[in-house]
Amino acid sequence: MEWKLIEGDYVPDGTGGLTALSGGEEVLARVLYRLTARRGALPFLPRLGSRLYRLGRERPSERPALAAQYVAEALEEEPELSVQSVELVQTGENGLLTVRLDWRGEELTARVAV
Repeated sequence: MEWKLIEGDYVPDGTGGLTALSGGEEVLARVLYRLTARRGALPFLPRLGSRLYRLGRERPSERPALAAQYVAEALEEEPELSVQSVELVQTGENGLLTVRLDWRGEELTARVAV
């Protein structure tokens, strides 16, 4: 079960608890966590996270292909999820990554600043 976050804060449910996510929202929360966590940062979960933080070190011409590789690697442990497309829009050293996914026939979109 995933909890709803807005700007880094958990969202209360109005009854003293927290707002739980379900379905596609829950999957999307896991996807965003996997894409933004640094791969290898958690010693007991070395395969959790992505290497997207490395994109800034690579040549701009290589970044789109590497972004797709890093996304696929980060999401390989989500069995019912398939990556449909990965688009990287570069703005100088920074960029915006748009990942389109299919989960049980439902289209999900994740956007991550890189």
